[in-house]
Amino acid sequence: MLPQTQCGQCGYSGCRPYADAIARGEAPFNQCPPGGDEVIAEIAALLGISAIPLNTAHGLTTLPTVARIKESECIGCTLCLAACPVDAIVGARKLMHTVIAAECTGCALCLPPCPVDCIVMELTGAERDRNQQRNDAPQLRERFHAHQLRHAKREQLRRDRAASAAAARKKTIIDKALVRAKVRLANRKP
Repeated sequence: MLPQTQCGQCGYSGCRPYADAIARGEAPFNQCPPGGDEVIAEIAALLGISAIPLNTAHGLTTLPTVARIKESECIGCTLCLAACPVDAIVGARKLMHTVIAAECTGCALCLPPCPVDCIVMELTGAERDRNQQRNDAPQLRERFHAHQLRHAKREQLRRDRAASAAAARKKTIIDKALVRAKVRLANRKP
C-alpha cells in the first residue's frame, strides 16, 4: 500500500520498516506524506478503522518531484549514488552523474550528502496519481531491495578486507616475534 518512495519522512528507514511498525501497532498510519490522504484511507480501510489526517510533522503531501543534477557543477563524488534508495542516479567517481528521471521517487535523500549543492528537486508537471503509485510500487520495492543488498555486500567486503589486513598485520608481528625468540635462543650460552 505504501508508495515505496523509501524517503524516510515517516521516521523509518524505508516503507517496509514503517509498514511493519504499523502492523505491530508501534506507529500511527498517518505518517506518509508521499502517500497522502489516499494511502491513509487505504490503510484505515484495511485496519477497519477511521482515517485520520496526515501528520504534517512528517511533511506535507506535494506534487510529484524528481531530482536533477546540475551536471556542470557535479564533481563526481558519488555520495548521491549511495544515498539514492532506488539507484536512480548513475555515474562514476570523478565523473559527472545524472538522474534517471523515470526511476526517481522524488525522495530528496540525495540532497543532503551533496557537498556542492548541485542537485535540485523539480516538479515533474504531473498530478498526484495513486494508481501510478500502485503500479510503480513493485519495481521500486525491488530496486530498493537490490540497493540494500549491493550496499550490504560492499560493506561485508570492506569488513572482510579490514579483517584480512588485521590478520596479516598480526601474522607479521608474530613472525617477527618468533624470529627474535629464535635469535635469542640461538645466542644463549649453554
